[in-house]
Amino acid sequence: MSRRSGILEFAVLGLLRESPMHGYELRKRLNTSLGVFRAFSYGSLYPCLKTLVARGWLIEEPGSAPDEALAASLAGRRAKIVYRLTAEGKEHFEELLDHSGPDAWEDEHFGVRFAFFGQTSRDVRMRVLEGRRTRLEERLEKMRASLARSRERRLDDYTLELQRHGVESVEREVRWLNELIESERAGRDQRRAPDNRSENTGGLPRDRGGSRPDPSDDTTI
Repeated sequence: MSRRSGILEFAVLGLLRESPMHGYELRKRLNTSLGVFRAFSYGSLYPCLKTLVARGWLIEEPGSAPDEALAASLAGRRAKIVYRLTAEGKEHFEELLDHSGPDAWEDEHFGVRFAFFGQTSRDVRMRVLEGRRTRLEERLEKMRASLARSRERRLDDYTLELQRHGVESVEREVRWLNELIESERAGRDQRRAPDNRSENTGGLPRDRGGSRPDPSDDTTI
């Protein structure tokens, strides 16, 4: 499986975990919510869906509206197929969410992984964010060195400006990552701090483990 197809499968499973969709709706969500897939076509999406169905992670169902199915039949068109995540597909997606290796830090993968941070555990979010920051800091060091060499060689102003713009873009993302990491750490520290509220003060209910859940666990950064 290529990296590109792997991250597409991850995104499809993640979106279908939210709700069943037909192919056109799914493609729209990939385009609008996950910009990295704007260049993807039906020619890429449908083989992916067929593969996921064959693996037992998705099932195909006819469209839920009978009038739509009848209209399609009268017009000689196929009724829309709705794709639904199976229990095995949900379990597989949750396993993928727990992955925090180098692939999750790369440019193409990170944006997609970040889009599903609301469904990702805090520890995994931290590992992905810190890994991404380390990767960008390494890149930034090389870019700064390259810019310095370009200045020494007195390249034209437009080439220097383009390199400077690239450096500033990476610097901005590193600052953004620093803010996210600090926010995650602050939330973790808050959860670990003693909670002195009484049970009748309207506080958050306790979760199954007996501790009060962190509100940030249910929201996307």
